[in-house]
Amino acid sequence: MGRRMLVAGNWKMFTTSGEGAVLIQDIAQHVEDAWDEVEVAVCPPFTGLKAASTVIELDHLTMSLGAQDVHWEAEGAFTGAIAPRMLVELRCDYVIVGHSERREYFGETNETVNKKVRAVFDAGMVPIMCVGETLVTREALETESYVRAQVKEGAAGLTEAEAARLVIAYEPIWAIGTGRTPTPEAANDVCRSIRATIGAMYGPPAAVAVRVLYGGSVKAENAKMFFAEHDIDGGLVGGAALVAESFAGIVKAAL
Repeated sequence: MGRRMLVAGNWKMFTTSGEGAVLIQDIAQHVEDAWDEVEVAVCPPFTGLKAASTVIELDHLTMSLGAQDVHWEAEGAFTGAIAPRMLVELRCDYVIVGHSERREYFGETNETVNKKVRAVFDAGMVPIMCVGETLVTREALETESYVRAQVKEGAAGLTEAEAARLVIAYEPIWAIGTGRTPTPEAANDVCRSIRATIGAMYGPPAAVAVRVLYGGSVKAENAKMFFAEHDIDGGLVGGAALVAESFAGIVKAAL
């Protein structure tokens, strides 16, 4: 059986809980015909997770819920942090870990990303682990080696079953929110390298099963070109995820 396409919306630090609830209802109206073939996930800010979870449950929506970050400890004196079990209680299916903005602004490393990946799996959720290179790295022709290292260190210590369930989002940092994108073929080359890295670590079945998303200025206008590539299994969407019609267009491109 082939990999099911996944389109996840990362809302970043946008939307109040009320705004997010309305956005979910608007998205649902636009994508209800795609539920069976494409998995749709939304990742609101922490303050919006309860309202999002309630709307998804009460409206009987076939939509997955994700958080944007998590701490690796089960609990403790970590002011401002969120523990995995807190997200489980809100019925989160996914957690984004290692986003480039977390790495840049909050000092996250491959080591802390790995701790979070393992904590998310231990709690029964699935990590969406982000990797990607800067423009300097790209221009130095070191993209593949850089991203491979992120995958090796971030996905270390998993079981084969966990590796197969893992979602990896390739987001070239220079493309996030800039309107610039690699060619679909170039993005697919990196996604293929990511899949090969998982295969080398955990075996061919895990390589076949792991879902690799593309992110970075994904829009309804270009999504179909990226999603047509063999090793791209959907998208992690930023700005376009905040407009129901735009996000729906990307979901439909995944059909």
